[in-house]
Amino acid sequence: MGRRHKGLSFYEKKKRINAHVLKEFFGMAFGTFAAIFLAAVLVYSLGMRTHIIGVSMEPSLYNGQEIMINRFIYKFSSPKKDDVIVFLPGGNQNIHYYVKRVVAVPGQKVQIIDGMLYVDGVPEEEEIYDKMEDAGIAENEILLGSDEYFVLGDNRNSSEDSRSGNIGPVSRNMIYGKAWFHMGKGGSGMGLVE
Repeated sequence: MGRRHKGLSFYEKKKRINAHVLKEFFGMAFGTFAAIFLAAVLVYSLGMRTHIIGVSMEPSLYNGQEIMINRFIYKFSSPKKDDVIVFLPGGNQNIHYYVKRVVAVPGQKVQIIDGMLYVDGVPEEEEIYDKMEDAGIAENEILLGSDEYFVLGDNRNSSEDSRSGNIGPVSRNMIYGKAWFHMGKGGSGMGLVE
């Protein structure tokens, strides 16, 4: 009479690797690798990282804060008013990048009168910025050329910008890109540069 054993069995079952599971594993691994590679290529080709040096863009951006620069955007469009741009004054590759806000674009007239910015003779509504103590070269009206931009730091009284004789209006060929993302103050989180 044949008896069946109920309970534990000490016989080893051979495990087989299912071809479908293996295919899914390699598919996921390849997808992950491809996504990381594509992200690295995009960041390298479109963007670049740099740090803010100084307090000229406070309270928008802080000294030592890391930002991503979109180097690609201005190949197809021009900087616009209120864009935060990154440039090298005079195209000098041996100095640090300057980060400033565009306040006037090509063809516009700029002047600073009694600490107020005037663009095309109209005072700019700038309640969030301090009254400028030094008008610099903008004490006299400046007509921007076809490829020139007038830029100011958000911390107007602690900024070396287009008012300075050694910088002046920024030529399009000096602009490296647009400030894109920034790391939060103290390195916490990321945000768009506005």
